[in-house]
Amino acid sequence: MRTLVTGGTRGIGAAVARRLAADGHDLVLGYARDDAAAGRTAAECRALGVECTTVRADLTTAAGVEEVFAAAGALTGVVNNAGATLHLGALADTPPEVVRATVDLNLTSALLVARSAVLAMGRSRGGSGGVLVNVSSGAATLGSPGEYVHYAAAKAGVDALTLGLAQEVADDGIRVVGVAPGIIDTTIHADAGDPGRVGRVGPRVPLGRAGRVEEVADAVGWLMSDEASYVTGTTLRVAGGR
Repeated sequence: MRTLVTGGTRGIGAAVARRLAADGHDLVLGYARDDAAAGRTAAECRALGVECTTVRADLTTAAGVEEVFAAAGALTGVVNNAGATLHLGALADTPPEVVRATVDLNLTSALLVARSAVLAMGRSRGGSGGVLVNVSSGAATLGSPGEYVHYAAAKAGVDALTLGLAQEVADDGIRVVGVAPGIIDTTIHADAGDPGRVGRVGPRVPLGRAGRVEEVADAVGWLMSDEASYVTGTTLRVAGGR
């Protein structure tokens, strides 16, 4: 098994990489800028006995997506994870350039990665089949008013991508599934300017806490396994009851 994880060196992506390494996947990890985190995550995965390559590229460009897939080579899995909220606040207070950047990163790049995943894994295109996991968000169905409507709208598009593409490529040997995390304890909140969000929002979740990155990674690992061989076109919510 050889799997590409975009946004694979920090947060949820790094946890997914470690889980898949433990399951025996050789890995290619795409990342945007944090070289130190990429080195740490790759070392952790190699320590689990698998091959792990990192590729720094801008997935909001077609050239960046092509670069990552060229480095990845033959694949049996893709975890379409790269994303960020970029801003917290009401939509009317979110600058237009931030809205565009959020959609580019969370939806347009997800579409481009999914497209390349089909080209790499589709049996009719010379691949061996495989699994594409799109990482969405619980925000896609909640809307996230007052926080990041722009991000929620982009992630709703990812859910539509999962549903439609699964039907499009089912007979080409590819399962397409999604995972929708809720409030998870990562740096995504601090990166958007609100480092206290986990502590503030986590206790309001029905299960009474924020999720851990490993809990999302375990869902991804199961969806990519043979135990989920009859699962496609659906998004698994990992959101503590929200």
